[in-house]
Amino acid sequence: MNFLDALILGVVEGLTEFLPVSSTGHLILASSLLGLPDSEFLKSFEIAIQSGAIAAVVALYFRSFFDIEIIKRLIAAFIPTAVIGFALYSVVKTYFLGNETLVLAALFLGGIALIVFELLYKEDGDAASSVTAITYKQAAFIGLFQALAMIPGVSRSGATIVGGLLTSGIKRAAIVEFSFLLAVPTMLAATGYDLLKSYSSFNTGDFGILAVGLITSFFVAMAAIVFLLRFIRNHTFISFGIYRIAIALLFWLLIL
Repeated sequence: MNFLDALILGVVEGLTEFLPVSSTGHLILASSLLGLPDSEFLKSFEIAIQSGAIAAVVALYFRSFFDIEIIKRLIAAFIPTAVIGFALYSVVKTYFLGNETLVLAALFLGGIALIVFELLYKEDGDAASSVTAITYKQAAFIGLFQALAMIPGVSRSGATIVGGLLTSGIKRAAIVEFSFLLAVPTMLAATGYDLLKSYSSFNTGDFGILAVGLITSFFVAMAAIVFLLRFIRNHTFISFGIYRIAIALLFWLLIL
């Protein structure tokens, strides 16, 4: 991998991290198109680069991380994800990451599920309109759904948003914001754990390449967050479902 590859993947990560289209899935497909070898560093890069996008959330929602009520709800959602994630870490990194067939299947089926969900979903008028109005039970349920994103192609943001809406008690804007915030502890834990286990195999140049990807994803993610917040005011996620199906079919023809 060179610096141009890292720049391209940084753009891909920043654009897709917070949209319900799976950033990890897109990184795997982009890496395949770039002809990058399926190395341990690439797998770690695809995990760690997400921290750049997460830093964008911290920059935009800095004050939220000093609100104890929000922190308690993030902890309630993070615990089930952490337990499942740590238990299945080796399985995910060994068998899931780099598996293009799995990514395309998850993108395709997830697209269908997203469209069906949106066609059937009706928002409760009394649903929670702010993050602090989310109950701990709802937060834990969202955390369980987030764990589904260990399958590349599922989409962490998509899983958490759908999980929140399925409780029939959280408004769309509130669950989208909660999804942004929940990404911070989730991805920092995933990145930290992976780097702790893998950093010794990196060479000096690898850290420079990772830095390029992180910085690029940070700035691109800032724009993507602003876009999504504006988009959800007047749109459902059906267009993202259609996109997932289309990109899965396109890559199926190109790659497989």
